[in-house]
Formats: sequence, C-alpha cells, structure tokens
Amino acid sequence: MEDLAFRHQARKPSGGSRKMAIIGVVASGNLEVLAERVLPAEECRLEIKTAAEGFGAVWDAVTADFVERYSPGGIRFSVNDGGARPDTVMLRLAQAARLMEDNDQ
Repeated sequence: MEDLAFRHQARKPSGGSRKMAIIGVVASGNLEVLAERVLPAEECRLEIKTAAEGFGAVWDAVTADFVERYSPGGIRFSVNDGGARPDTVMLRLAQAARLMEDNDQ
C-alpha cells in the first residue's frame, strides 16, 4: 500500500456551496473519491491510497493536469484506488469536482 499526497494552487475557488461529495467505488480498475470543501480558496490537495506502488510520477502528472483543467480551489480530494488507469482517475476526479459545484448542502 502506498500513500501519496499532492498540493496544488488552483487558479480560482471551486464554484457551488456543497460541503462534501463522494463518487466511484473501490474495485478492481476503479477508485473512490471523497471531495471536501475544507481548504483555503485557491489551494487543492489530493491524498491517495493505492495498492499499485511505484506510480507516484503518474499520479503527480494526472493530479497536476486535473487541477489545471478544473481549478478546484478549496477542495481536498481523498482517493482510495483499486488500480484505476489514468483516464479513469481523471474521470472520477472531474465527476467529484462537478458535484462540488452544486449548491446543495
């Protein structure tokens, strides 16, 4: 099991007012993402737990690309990975960011 953490500066805060969202499921080839609005407005942190060791550079690239594309400022993402491919990681992160843009509590 490998624990990774990445901190990025977002261009702007995430829209919406939702405090928390969860998407996905921990399963082979998939992952679960918990998003929480708990950080300063332009900070984004991603904390990853994965059984696939040795892929830190790939996670770094995917998370940096995600933050650049979606600018999810103020959000901490906790990821429980089941061996997902980078495109699945990006999809789940984008889904979680979109859910956070809702105005539901």
